[in-house]
Amino acid sequence: MLQETNKVVLEHELHQHFGFSQFKMGQKAVIEKILNRQSSIAIFPTGAGKSLCYQLPAILLPGLTLVVSPLLSLMKDQLDFLLEHGIVAARLDSTLDKMEQNAVLEKAKKGVLKILMISVERFKNERFRFHLQKMDISLLVIDEAHCISEWGHNFRPEYLKLPFYQQEFQIPQAFLLTATATEQVIDDMCEKFNILRKNVVVTGFYRDNLFLRITPTGESQKKQVLLQRIDEAPNDSTIVYVTLQKTAEKLAEFLCAHQIKAQAYHAGMKNEERESIQNQFMEGSLACIVATIAFGMGIDKKDIRRVLHYDLPKSIENYSQEIGRSGRDGMPSLCEVLANKDSLNVLENFIYGDTPETHSIHQVLQSIKQNSDFVWEIKSTTLSHEQNIRLLPLKTLLVYLDMEGVIRPKWTYFEEYSFKYHSEPNYIINSFQGERRRFVAALFNHCHTKKIWTSVDIQAILNSYHTERQRIITALEYFDEKGWIELHAKQSVEAYDILNQGFDIDLMTEKMRALFQKKEEHEIQRIHSMLRFFESNSCLSKELASYFGEHLEKEQCGHCSFCDKGKAILQYTNNLKPLTNFRMEALTAEFIQAIGEHATTENLTKFLCGIYTPVFSKFKIKTLPHFGALEHYPFLEVKQWIEECRNP
Repeated sequence: MLQETNKVVLEHELHQHFGFSQFKMGQKAVIEKILNRQSSIAIFPTGAGKSLCYQLPAILLPGLTLVVSPLLSLMKDQLDFLLEHGIVAARLDSTLDKMEQNAVLEKAKKGVLKILMISVERFKNERFRFHLQKMDISLLVIDEAHCISEWGHNFRPEYLKLPFYQQEFQIPQAFLLTATATEQVIDDMCEKFNILRKNVVVTGFYRDNLFLRITPTGESQKKQVLLQRIDEAPNDSTIVYVTLQKTAEKLAEFLCAHQIKAQAYHAGMKNEERESIQNQFMEGSLACIVATIAFGMGIDKKDIRRVLHYDLPKSIENYSQEIGRSGRDGMPSLCEVLANKDSLNVLENFIYGDTPETHSIHQVLQSIKQNSDFVWEIKSTTLSHEQNIRLLPLKTLLVYLDMEGVIRPKWTYFEEYSFKYHSEPNYIINSFQGERRRFVAALFNHCHTKKIWTSVDIQAILNSYHTERQRIITALEYFDEKGWIELHAKQSVEAYDILNQGFDIDLMTEKMRALFQKKEEHEIQRIHSMLRFFESNSCLSKELASYFGEHLEKEQCGHCSFCDKGKAILQYTNNLKPLTNFRMEALTAEFIQAIGEHATTENLTKFLCGIYTPVFSKFKIKTLPHFGALEHYPFLEVKQWIEECRNP
């Protein structure tokens, strides 16, 4: 029946379930591919209706549609939309308590749910994987799918495992969607999921209701220009994007002091606070949000009239995604960058800060090489702190080693299981007969109760009873499902098979370092490509469309600052005094005293440039007076200056 879908049937289903009379550009073509059981990719501009491309098929396909989404806010908005339209959908995330999670899993296994939303990290959860095997899944949806490409603007190493998860759980087809993808990223997505290029639907990036304005502005004038712009229509929904969390807070305070109702929003805030601010903005009681890039992904607010970049965006892709949040109702909207080159160094410094030190890479390789079990088990956060590699670069390193054939992900399990009894142990034991009863008795014999919670000694059970770990976990899950116990799991451990210990550790260290160096250079180039775009010698709309492979026939759009006033010239407006004017000892003395043996040149540079690294956390480095004192200086220049000061 699905093979015979036609315009009449699909448009009837569209109207019945969502109340829309017709499809937007590209939607019908994608939906037909999905219903004809073909894996496909949709690349539509922000606000062009990507989500509907899986939401309608999810209703029509026989099984569950599993949606992988990178942000909680994105899941929440999409779920609210689905529930409003009577579609049985749910999400699994950390905000749900144990009973709510169990209820969602039961509905998914029984076929009651049509859509289940999860984060990619959920696949590593031993308990979730146990339940996933019992679900009938028709379609795997990957939102913000550019995250799978190392050459995309928001690479997430965990996304590289999604093709393997699709195979492991025998999900017949995949659907990838994103708003921003260059040709290189599209090729990457097709290759990783084995998707035919003819099944990629791109609708274009050009939007004629957005006025793209680049306004060269000195750093000292930016606050006043921003205030003037917002004062032109103070009640219009506005997002102001900044680079740093502290800038978001200071700028929101400045606007509030000038009678503009504004709130800061960044990743350093508590989840409840961020959610409250987002809800106020969505419902219209808050007109202005001053945010880092932590805000916006998946935000479906149609009447955002202004997206103002107080600081430079990170890349053309980020810029495109961020301005795409404005004017989704088709009405004229302003997208303005208050531009100079003063924040260029801050953007570049964060990139340099993500590159692990050579000796840290060497230490990770050494722990693999010296492992005698051929199974390497790690806790990511612990390893990150021990080797002083930030979590995202550490995950990237593990992916590089996987691709190099050194290690391969085996499984992820929880080190600690504990539970609360809701039924007496003897009642649970006596619910079974024969060997099963003996197994359950052995399990409870190696559980230790302290007041309320009972811990499970899995190794002791394995030592005393001939069984497998998975059987123990399955039993605990079953007891939990029956309501006999309330089960909790913590301390995630990732296990890797070691495929090759014969590598030359120095050569492999250098190879890994070179890969990070290449990634670093690529990210730096992206920033400079963005600057060239802002200072381009032709229409900004045409240049932006061209970057994403779209050709506009007309030479001038008539609604960008180039068409209005010509080329923008960006300047450095901060007069930075020479580094030789500073006393390195005065800036770093307290830091060196606090951090001791970790006071490497690299860490000193990161401290002065305001880049937080794992080793800093236990020493409360952010509280020291000179953290970030040289954040506006180039990372490599600061590093060279420190080396010269330490080795005159």
